[in-house]
Amino acid sequence: MAEPRYPRRLGWRLGTVRVRTTIAATVVVGVALALGGLALVVLLRSAMTENVQVAAESRAEDLVTLLAAGMPPALLTLGDAEDSLVQVLDTTGAVVASSSDITGRPAVADLRPEDARTLNQLPIPTSYPYRAVARDTPNGRYVVLVARTLEPVSEGTRVMAFSLLTGVPILVLLVAVTTWEVTGMSLRPVEGIRRQVAEISDTELNRRVPEPAGDDEIARLARTMNATLDRLQGSRDRQRRFASDASHELRNPIASIRHQIETALAHPNETSVDALLPDLLAEDVRMQALVEDLLLLARADEATLTAVARPVDLDDVVLIEARRLRQRGVVRVDTRDVSAGRVLGDAAALHRLVRNLTDNAERYAGSVVRLEVRPQPGQVRLTIADDGPGIPAAERERVFERFVRLDDARTRDTGGAGLGLAIVAAVASAHGGTVHVEGGEGACFVVLLPSADSS
Repeated sequence: MAEPRYPRRLGWRLGTVRVRTTIAATVVVGVALALGGLALVVLLRSAMTENVQVAAESRAEDLVTLLAAGMPPALLTLGDAEDSLVQVLDTTGAVVASSSDITGRPAVADLRPEDARTLNQLPIPTSYPYRAVARDTPNGRYVVLVARTLEPVSEGTRVMAFSLLTGVPILVLLVAVTTWEVTGMSLRPVEGIRRQVAEISDTELNRRVPEPAGDDEIARLARTMNATLDRLQGSRDRQRRFASDASHELRNPIASIRHQIETALAHPNETSVDALLPDLLAEDVRMQALVEDLLLLARADEATLTAVARPVDLDDVVLIEARRLRQRGVVRVDTRDVSAGRVLGDAAALHRLVRNLTDNAERYAGSVVRLEVRPQPGQVRLTIADDGPGIPAAERERVFERFVRLDDARTRDTGGAGLGLAIVAAVASAHGGTVHVEGGEGACFVVLLPSADSS
C-alpha cells in the first residue's frame, strides 16, 4: 500500500494538532478577554458613578451644614455650573432656592432624604442622565437636592469600550498567530519523525529518527521510537538467524535420511532393512525433537507458553526427573536438598525446563548431579549442578542463546541442536522467572520462579 502523501508543513487541515491547538487557544483567550473586558467596563462605570454620587453627597452636606447654621436659603451660593443642579425644598416640597440653570423649575426629583437616583428626564435640555441625592437639615425644615451629570461616566465608559473593541481582536489575533507559530515549531520535529518512520521499511530497520536536543516530550518520543526500532531490528535479526539456524539443523537429518535411502535403493543387495531402520529412526527422532523445540520456542515468542497456568509442585517435578536419571544409571543423583516449593505455571513446560537442565548436567557431569529446590520469600529457587568442567565466565550469558554450542571442555555433545538451554531461558521468562549460571566447580544453573503462595 502506498504511503499517503502529507504536506511538508503542518497545514490548515482541521484535524491537525496545530489547527486544533490554535483554535482552542484563540477561543479560550478570546472568551476570557471578552468577559474580562465586559467586567472591566461594568466595574469602571460603577466606580465612576459612585464618584459622581459621592461628589453630589458632599455638595449636599455642605449646603445642609450652612442651612443648619441659620443661613437663609436665598443667601446660599448655589452656582451655575452646567454639570451640577441644586435645589432647596421646604417641608411642603416647594422650591425655595435653586441654581441658575433651573430657576423657576419644579423639583427635579421626588427623593426622600438619604435617597439617591439616576435621573434620565430633567426639566432642562440635556444629553446625559444625572445622579441625584437628597439630604435634609437636622431640624427637618429643608431638603437639599443635588444632581450631577453622568457625562464623564458615559464618556469614560465609551472610551474604554472602544479601546477594548479595538485592542481585544488585535490581542486575540496575536495569540492565534503566536500559538500557530509556536505549535508549528514544536511539532516540526514530530513531522520529521513521522516522515522518517514512514520511509523505514523492513529492509531498512537500521535507520533511526532524528533526536531533538533536550528532555521534553518530543525528545523522549524520538528516543522511545529509536529504542523501539532497536528492538524491532534485534527481533528481525534474531528471527533471521533463527530461521537460518533452524534450516541448517533440519537439513542435516533430512540429508542423512535421504542419503541412506538413496544408498539402499542404489545397492539393494548390500543393504538390509534391519540395518537401515535403526539409523532412519534415530534421525527421525532427532528431527522430531528439533521441531518440538522450535514449536516450544515459537509459543514462548508469542507469549502463549503459560496461557493456562495452574499451581505446580516443583519439587515433584524435580523428583520425577531425578528418578529418571537414576534409572539411566549414568551419574549419581543427589536430591537431599529438595524441599517443597509450589509455583504457578504450565506443568508440561516446567517438566521440560527441569529435564533440559538435568540432561545437560548428566551429559557433562563427572560423576554427580545435585538437585535442589528451596523456597524463598516470594519465590522458589531451583538449582541443578554438576561436577563437570564448568562454563567459562564469558560464556555464561551466551549459553542461553539459541543454537549456541560451547567450544571448550563442554563440547561432548550428543547431537543436540543447541536449543536446550534456550528453551530453559524461554520457559523461565514465560513464568516470570530468571535463570543464570553461578561460579564454582562444575556448572551450577539457578532458576528463580515466583512462588504460587505469593500470587
